[in-house]
Amino acid sequence: MAGRPFTLYGWHLSFYAGKVRCYLANKGIPFRDREVSLYTLTRQIKRRTGAVVMPVVVTPEGDWLQDSSAIIDELERRFPEYPVLPATPVQRFASVLLETWGDEWWIPIAMHTRWSHPENYVLFESDAGPALLPYFPGFLQKRAVARVARLLRSYLPQVGIVPDQLAMMDAWTRSMLDSLDAHFAQHRYLLGGRPTIGDFGLVGTMYGHLGRDPWPKRELVDPRKNLRAWIDRMAKPVPGASGDLPAADRIPPSLDPVWQSIVREFLPMIEAILENTRALAAAVPEGQPLPRNAGEVVCPMGNGQFRRGGMPFAIWKMQRLLDIHRAMPPEQQSSVRVWLRSIGGERMLDLEIPRLKRVALRVALA
Repeated sequence: MAGRPFTLYGWHLSFYAGKVRCYLANKGIPFRDREVSLYTLTRQIKRRTGAVVMPVVVTPEGDWLQDSSAIIDELERRFPEYPVLPATPVQRFASVLLETWGDEWWIPIAMHTRWSHPENYVLFESDAGPALLPYFPGFLQKRAVARVARLLRSYLPQVGIVPDQLAMMDAWTRSMLDSLDAHFAQHRYLLGGRPTIGDFGLVGTMYGHLGRDPWPKRELVDPRKNLRAWIDRMAKPVPGASGDLPAADRIPPSLDPVWQSIVREFLPMIEAILENTRALAAAVPEGQPLPRNAGEVVCPMGNGQFRRGGMPFAIWKMQRLLDIHRAMPPEQQSSVRVWLRSIGGERMLDLEIPRLKRVALRVALA
């Protein structure tokens, strides 16, 4: 693709920067990879997007795009070749459902595997220090990294990373990674022979966290060779190596464990967050952003019950998913409903979500 390149601001260790970086590489969109300094993060990015956040993509025209899903939506509009949204209704809906699951359900797993194992800090420090304060002495870089690390660790209880839940999270993670490894033994990507938006949602966890941090890389990812190969394909795609999705709008049966998790665990989390979000919205004026945490929710995880803070942002992501369904012709809507019924998730289509809009890292009533 000819033309001036885009600019990606995002660390390699960042959850959502990995999602966008892999998307840009797989689409063949020309981009410059830029580290994020303290000045860029707290001054330039905050002024342009309203939040201290990464990743951010700057277009050749000078527009600053924030939020991984919004970035991909805009770039799909500009680069419609090789779309990451399948053309057929069930595969299209399933791919965005996988993206939403990857973006929202896996956050505690990614943070736990990083911050519960001290050996990972050496890589975090060596990556983040020179990025935050380039050209500064090492001792100042280390101080800056320590402040960032303290801030990130302070979020751990909010997403459910507390001592009495760690064993449950570890067991769930190993079981799901086994299922994904078995799937990738049969298919190159989640829905078949080429990546869809669902692959980019899941790779956020796998690229920057599980597949790169020393402890989860050694203990969780590298022993699962098919999963490792998928992460590597996502990060460094080979031109022309992608194939096709299954014919007749089929979904690979090897993904059944994923759908079971989504219906049994992720959907109850969304329903609980939605209940809390409705209560918050009733007390907040229209247009005013809701708090980032809507209060504790409880949902199944493996054989236990997982407690965490409920983020209304996840409800905006579900609204985005349901908008995909509502935009379909009636016969396509019916086919999606039939498929969801077959996996026990039909009630997903009947969620009553108050209309929300994204405001940087938060949401508000539209």
